[in-house]
Amino acid sequence: MDRRSRIEEALLLGERTIPQYLEYESPSIHVTEWLRYACIPVYEQERAAKDPKLASSMEKALSLISGAVSFRVGFMVLPLVWNEEGFPVFPFEQRSEKLRKNLLGCDRAVLFAATIGSGIDRLIRRFEKADPQMGLLLQGLGAERVESLCDAFDEEVKAVCKEHGKETRFRYSPGYGDLPIEVQRQFLPLLDAERRLGITLSDSCLMAPSKSVTAIIGVAEEGN
Repeated sequence: MDRRSRIEEALLLGERTIPQYLEYESPSIHVTEWLRYACIPVYEQERAAKDPKLASSMEKALSLISGAVSFRVGFMVLPLVWNEEGFPVFPFEQRSEKLRKNLLGCDRAVLFAATIGSGIDRLIRRFEKADPQMGLLLQGLGAERVESLCDAFDEEVKAVCKEHGKETRFRYSPGYGDLPIEVQRQFLPLLDAERRLGITLSDSCLMAPSKSVTAIIGVAEEGN
């Protein structure tokens, strides 16, 4: 079964699914986002683009990560029920008002974790002191790569939903707004993320590999 069919089957099942694991090819690179994550704001990027040293460093960064990153996603689908206080019920405790508003009208939610692996972290550690500019470029490139991976998965979910008269909400992550980052302690085990994706959690709930993301995507009937 191909990746899209697996997403479709899980979304249409109507009951809690077991975790699924997907692999992606390298998504297209958004250079503006890469440089923004590397602390070069958008209004300075046109000037920076004329710097031959930066261009050379960017080419080197792209060469360095070739073969050092992988693109993997684990996900599951949950039917949504709402408690008497009007909050969606998950297999973890939360009282996020912003998440509640985001999911209003939804009848299911996609929980996912995405990672590009630990190779980028090793590269960042290698360069962050010896070559700070390269270290920043690698940090920014890693952030752009994992966000582009999330976008690729999000777009596939959105496309499948549209085919079946459904729509999605924007993805919402633990640690964003009023959804505590401590939710990660229950979120990641739901996806067996340590064993299947290699994602571990520190005492302060930071993920390793660092270029990893968890999020919730709400799914509703069109117009809800």
